[in-house]
Amino acid sequence: MKNLKLSLTTLLLLIFFVTVNLTGQEKDLKLGFVDSEVILKQLPESQLILDTLENLQKLYIDTIKARETEIKEKAENLKAKYEEAQRKIKNNEIKSQAEQDAITEELTELERELQNLDEALTVYKQKVQQELLQKQQEMFKPLKDKITKAIEDVAKANKISFVFDKADGNLLYGDKEFDITFKVLDKLK
Repeated sequence: MKNLKLSLTTLLLLIFFVTVNLTGQEKDLKLGFVDSEVILKQLPESQLILDTLENLQKLYIDTIKARETEIKEKAENLKAKYEEAQRKIKNNEIKSQAEQDAITEELTELERELQNLDEALTVYKQKVQQELLQKQQEMFKPLKDKITKAIEDVAKANKISFVFDKADGNLLYGDKEFDITFKVLDKLK
């Protein structure tokens, strides 16, 4: 997938350079790249965010473990009651149909409760994943905006036309002078 992104980026750059040459622009093109992973690792704000997220994740994990323990205990209780019912049936300790129905109803109710707890835990885990991802995006947004602004400032100061991210091959900065979006739209209309 990374090679595909890199290939697409290379192809787009090639098309861009051909387009620039065809339009007769005589501006020097300078390309640059950054490694966003290195930048993030070096910033103290990033580590604070990661620590906060890790603490939040630990809270969720503790809750999940507690719920898993509850489910395990209830499953063991259900198993013990089932085995006890089987033993009573085998030893003819259950005489009436009413007693057998009561035991069956109790086991069915325990099984239903166990299934509900398990389903609730699955939903909770999914909710936790979504919340952590949303919190991560929310917490990193100001930092990423700050990094993007710094990249733009450095690119403009050094007259760099395009800056790519080494980590994922995405374009992080592009000189608006080379934006041909509306020319392409005009050509398509």
